[in-house]
Amino acid sequence: MAVKGKWAQGIEPRNFCWVIKDKLAVCERPGGYGANHRRVRRQEEIIWIREQGFTSVVSVIPSPHNLHNYDELGVAWLHRPFAPHDDARSVLGQLYPELRGLLAAEGKLLVHGEELGDRISGLVAGYLVWTGMVPSGPQATSLTERLVHRQMGPIGREIVSLALDLPRADA
Repeated sequence: MAVKGKWAQGIEPRNFCWVIKDKLAVCERPGGYGANHRRVRRQEEIIWIREQGFTSVVSVIPSPHNLHNYDELGVAWLHRPFAPHDDARSVLGQLYPELRGLLAAEGKLLVHGEELGDRISGLVAGYLVWTGMVPSGPQATSLTERLVHRQMGPIGREIVSLALDLPRADA
């Protein structure tokens, strides 16, 4: 078996962090977002995702831009748009059970938005509360802030609040 060089392993996506070690991670969109998006970087980051053994990438960006690149590099993906104007309660009510099912099937998931900001932070903090892994919204918010190394603003906190009102996973 040939030994792969350093560059054959790809590069870690920006703002990558584990929410649940070796099970659930988050990052910004591979290749970056907006004016900072680079095609070569996107390819290198998707290679890294593949080489780390992620079973699926869940993209919550509103548009399907560049998702075909996952197919080209042999990485399974799901597109679950979560735009600012969407009904967050409805999106989360469908997304959280799906994430739980994918993780229960021994999945290793990577969730990304355009950037690692309030929407992704709130989504994962809400998931932690919804599953019962963290007992309260403030604790999930604090934990998530430490994991992603940034403070959660009002949008993220609102998402956590909505997650508290959803039928619980452990119910």
